[in-house]
Amino acid sequence: MKFIIFFIYVPFVYSVFFSELHSFITTYTGIHGMTAAGIPEFSAVTSLDGQQIDYYDSITMELIPKQPWMQEFASKDMWKEDTDIRQYVQLVYKNNIDVLMERFSQSHGVHTYQRRYGCVWDAKTEESHGFDEYAYDGEDFISLGVKERRYTESVLQAKPTVQKWSDNTAQLGSLKRYYDHECVYWLIYFLKLRKAGFKRRGPEVSLLQKLPSSPVKCHATGFYPSKKSAILYVPLDDWKKNQYACVVEHKTETIQTILTDDEIKSNNRTTKAYSKTLCVMGVLIVIVLVICALVQRKRKQRRKFNLVPSDSDEALYIDKGL
Repeated sequence: MKFIIFFIYVPFVYSVFFSELHSFITTYTGIHGMTAAGIPEFSAVTSLDGQQIDYYDSITMELIPKQPWMQEFASKDMWKEDTDIRQYVQLVYKNNIDVLMERFSQSHGVHTYQRRYGCVWDAKTEESHGFDEYAYDGEDFISLGVKERRYTESVLQAKPTVQKWSDNTAQLGSLKRYYDHECVYWLIYFLKLRKAGFKRRGPEVSLLQKLPSSPVKCHATGFYPSKKSAILYVPLDDWKKNQYACVVEHKTETIQTILTDDEIKSNNRTTKAYSKTLCVMGVLIVIVLVICALVQRKRKQRRKFNLVPSDSDEALYIDKGL
């Protein structure tokens, strides 16, 4: 007797752009006095919505993608340019810490110099705001009022730097363009890249069983959006008497996975399931709609203002000496 359970899972319509706040943040950290411990004297981390997407440090001297869907971007010419920028900033930070130690009358010890900059974007209202903050030894040092294009020092030792950076009108103009347009452009770009990566990956189906006497669980994961899973529990008696098959229907394809007893993942690896069976999990439908209007609007802005950053622009806003 073949007994088929038909299980349908239809999540609500979802878009990465709908009613969410998104963040795109880069953090640079320079360290003095810890190299003997194997700690890099410089590191750079970029995150999207709090999730690390790339990493660089002065030991490897390489920019490393930290998410599978970043591999595509890592194959582009711009990846080499981004690596060069971080190598340049690494040298700037080494010099900056020496300057700060002198200003603070320090001759030795462990010291850190950091910058945290980026933007937050509300996809629903299309509003965004940027931030640009510097710290020395864990304390506030300088911050940039993005809208006013005005630097503010938090300590007396920061005054010479504030004066120097405030007089650099070309640098301030580049920063305004970055925070008004380019930061959000890259944020949306990586959101789309992440979404496409999840769609390409598709669901994964597996059989799980905690103990030999536990129900067999047909588990499907890996859909987009993330944190969604569909589970069908098969009682032990049903598993023995009936035949099952797992079928997952994705938006882009139908995946029919034939799972035998030997493929059951159990805490007791030596225990085999009962007779030759197929586990059935019915149709799983994932509907993902993309709101393209926002992206198209940003593209039009980019074409109008020629906002894709050039090497010379990035040298101005990425970082500078004190």
